[in-house]
Amino acid sequence: MKTGDRIKFAFADGEKEGIVERLTPKKAYLRVDFPHHKDKLITRKISVLEAGAAGSDKKKKDKKEKKVKKEKKEKK
Repeated sequence: MKTGDRIKFAFADGEKEGIVERLTPKKAYLRVDFPHHKDKLITRKISVLEAGAAGSDKKKKDKKEKKVKKEKKEKK
């Protein structure tokens, strides 16, 4: 990842695309266009950006599996 790169990252329930504005050892500053706020500057941890949306999907699946197991135990 370098300054000026376009990257996609998880935001709320979907994905947003932004341009890397500035990099520090642990954070990235991204320039993102929102419907009512053009060129907003937001920060994200580099570790989160490198993990990508795949990591968040895994967490959601794990939560669902735990919930199902817990419900099965309660029924018994």
